[in-house]
Amino acid sequence: MYERGELVVYGTNGVCRIEGVANPDAHSTNLGKEFYQLKPLYQDGIIYTPVEGARTGMRPVMSKGEAEKLIDLIPSVQAEACHERTLQLLSQRYQAALQSGDTRDLLKLTMSVRKKRKQAEQQNHRLGMVDEKYGKQAERLLFGELAVALDIAIDEVPSYIASRIEQEEPAV
Repeated sequence: MYERGELVVYGTNGVCRIEGVANPDAHSTNLGKEFYQLKPLYQDGIIYTPVEGARTGMRPVMSKGEAEKLIDLIPSVQAEACHERTLQLLSQRYQAALQSGDTRDLLKLTMSVRKKRKQAEQQNHRLGMVDEKYGKQAERLLFGELAVALDIAIDEVPSYIASRIEQEEPAV
């Protein structure tokens, strides 16, 4: 069981602080059930999820060491621009990556959309709305967790990644 004040990653909501355990609706069929009260760090609102039998994955935020290892993987990740026959298939593929809760899947999705954006710009095209939507969501989830793990502001994450990758490259 998680404790009040702990930071967790909750599904596609990203990093949340556990505000406590409560029953949001004492007059419903949930009488007697306990719910975590979650406050997302990077969006508004409060989320209630059952303490027992929660459907959406909740896990601890990665450690600083895990975050640095993930960033160190970036140069070796072979992310290809995703091209599906239909927008529905593209959405399903992106949604599966988001819902996996795996930071490597989020990294690959982010890099894939960035590669697709670059290809589109080279052809004087705009990136499609589906790619744009899921790319932003994956980036928000990934950068939010990295920011917490590295104890930096979310808007500092891209420059942190860039500087860390530059340090890894051998001098020529």
